[in-house]
Amino acid sequence: MKILVSNLGSTSFKYRLFDLPETAGAEGGTELARGGVERIGAAESRVYAAAGGRAWESTMPVPDHAVALEAALDQLTGPGGPLASAAEVAAVGFKAVHGGRAGGVTRVTPAVLEAMEEMAAVAPAHNPPYVRAMRLLGERLPAVPLVAAFETGFHATIPARNARYAVPTEWSERHLVRRWGFHGASHRFVAERLATLVPATPDRPLRAISCHLGGSSSVCWIRGGQSVGTSMGMSPQSGLPQNNRAGDLDPYALLHVAKSTGRSFEDLLVELSTQAGLAGMSGTSGDMRDLEEAAAQGSERACEAIEVYVAAIRHWLGAGIVELGGLDAIGFAGGIGENSPATRAAVLAGLADLGIAIDPIANQAPASGERPIAAAGAAAAVWVIPTNEELIVARQTRDLLMTDAGRASAGHDNERTGG
Repeated sequence: MKILVSNLGSTSFKYRLFDLPETAGAEGGTELARGGVERIGAAESRVYAAAGGRAWESTMPVPDHAVALEAALDQLTGPGGPLASAAEVAAVGFKAVHGGRAGGVTRVTPAVLEAMEEMAAVAPAHNPPYVRAMRLLGERLPAVPLVAAFETGFHATIPARNARYAVPTEWSERHLVRRWGFHGASHRFVAERLATLVPATPDRPLRAISCHLGGSSSVCWIRGGQSVGTSMGMSPQSGLPQNNRAGDLDPYALLHVAKSTGRSFEDLLVELSTQAGLAGMSGTSGDMRDLEEAAAQGSERACEAIEVYVAAIRHWLGAGIVELGGLDAIGFAGGIGENSPATRAAVLAGLADLGIAIDPIANQAPASGERPIAAAGAAAAVWVIPTNEELIVARQTRDLLMTDAGRASAGHDNERTGG
């Protein structure tokens, strides 16, 4: 079954095409192609794809996301492409961010789009472009099933004690104010890989912590493959310091700065989500590679930004160990988690008494791919795991289609038998 997984921006469309076994829950799958469209809405847009060792690129006017999808399919079905026709694509799956009341994995419907619009204020960089594109694609390409796999879905298992804020109940029930959590596809992938890589303990579920560290970062506590706590809360702007987003902040700081400067809350929120985080603290860049280079050259602000970031990760790591009652495995994923030995070493420094230690040689090795880096004899396994969020979304989309097909078949059988 061929599933196209899309990642949308306001003026961009990126995708991966997978061929998956037609068995619900099956883990296999092959990536057939990847590509995208840049500068949607401009006079000329770049349309690119790569498959089977070949690459395609062209420029053309692409006024909207529906045309972007059509352009991508034209490349994939053209000479040398992996598809004979666009009809081979069973569905388009979206790595959607915040569905509020419409969580989990679901067909894109008007009700789902309304639920996403309800949460647009807390996911302003993600929900509005997704809603516009999904609505457009649904109207222009009605024969293509659209499936939203929400990042919040993996965190639906978090118990109330870790999900609720201490706000009036009406805020939680009516306005959906709670810790939703994000990066669900990545944390799910890490959880599944750790369950395969780390020997199971007969008397208890695997206790793991997933550290998705990149331009956007979060920590997730996992017991038996299920999320029981995470650093991100109501919005993707919360939790750890991000590339250019502040992360957790006392809300009264906004009131203080607003009164001191005369600026509006909306103006300050824009600054907190675009000019804060690692970039705001360092005064230069939010990219960890730049910060590590600047720190090595003696920049105190770069050093402090890195230290604040690491301290926040350690805070959530320690809280997770307490919540889980110990730790069996840690997985590092994301651009920083996979590629910054210094960050990994700093996060786990001084934890040998807790059974957590890394092998400095393995950690520093110029390797890529999935690999263990724990010190010999350490109680907790430590793995670097290149995440594959798109593969998770593809599988979730496939599983939903097969579940829907099974229900339709059962309903048809009932009609024939009078059931």
